[in-house]
Amino acid sequence: MIPVKPKKSLGQHFLNDKNIARKIIDSLTWNNYNCVVEIGPGMGVLTGFLLGLPGRNVRFIEIDRASVEYLNVKYPEIKDRLISADVLGIDFKILFNEPFAVIGNFPYNISSQLFFRILEAKSLVTETVCMIQKEVAVRIASPPGSKDYGILSVLLQAWYKIEYLFTVPPQVFTPPPRVNSAVIRLTRNTTEKLPCNDDFFKKVVKTAFNQRRKTLRNSLKNILLNLDATGPVFQKRPEQLGVEEFINLTLLIETAARGWNKI
Repeated sequence: MIPVKPKKSLGQHFLNDKNIARKIIDSLTWNNYNCVVEIGPGMGVLTGFLLGLPGRNVRFIEIDRASVEYLNVKYPEIKDRLISADVLGIDFKILFNEPFAVIGNFPYNISSQLFFRILEAKSLVTETVCMIQKEVAVRIASPPGSKDYGILSVLLQAWYKIEYLFTVPPQVFTPPPRVNSAVIRLTRNTTEKLPCNDDFFKKVVKTAFNQRRKTLRNSLKNILLNLDATGPVFQKRPEQLGVEEFINLTLLIETAARGWNKI
């Protein structure tokens, strides 16, 4: 069988180490879910293990036609479980009507977009085990106060417990990327609803970090409008605030906005 030629345009780096593949599969906890979707199976190094799991409901999403043809030949049992489509064009909430996990070697060039897709389906995506660029993995798992702490850190940590599992070197990929990769696990926490407006929370976080060198008083000035921004929180920079502090900040601004609307 002719192997798939990796496409730079799709950010393809195929994992060729089965021991690491097994380690990634074993990182799925299967706590309170029985379904999993693999994103970007490529040449199927994870796919083979997933198809061999008894009693599990598994689906696969692959944009590359060459990979789809290869996988259908290599794994005839994959049948209609393989979705040939751009994952960014799929609403994750329609994949399963029950809690499920996401797994995959995420293409570097769309990893952030994939996390936002996961957030949109957080009511159903109970766990994610993925391999991404190490730099992004460190950023997502970073606590407040770290220089790596940023937008994805806050938004994902609001809904998921983040675990940095292990580092993966370039030489186990075809072709080898120029950087190290890492595997992380996101496990849904117990938060069902934020006490503030979810969309406004995201707006506050994104706006704050878009000018992360400035204090919140300055970076949020277009949101704060007439709000008295002399309190201690406004003298801080965004990386100094944890999830709860960002929620409280959002509530403060929301409360003030409601007051303005009554005037």
